[in-house]
Amino acid sequence: MTDKPVPKDFYAMMEELQAVDFVLVELTLYLDTHPDDYQAIQQFNEYSHARQTLKVQFEQKFGPLLQFGNSYSGYPWNWKDTPWPWQI
Repeated sequence: MTDKPVPKDFYAMMEELQAVDFVLVELTLYLDTHPDDYQAIQQFNEYSHARQTLKVQFEQKFGPLLQFGNSYSGYPWNWKDTPWPWQI
């Protein structure tokens, strides 16, 4: 395993994913106590779709975000490539 230079857009895309994840966590907490808020549910679903789209784009460009079958691997096996999402 060797560290390789990270393109600038890696960090920009990761930051966007983290922002969307934050919104999804906050909406989840809100919806736990306001389960009938239709607008919040719509917003949650919009951000959930955006998260899926961003994940696919990120993984196509930089490799897997999650392990244990949550993300596909390229060939050769690219889970070993750094930086891993938790290293940034």
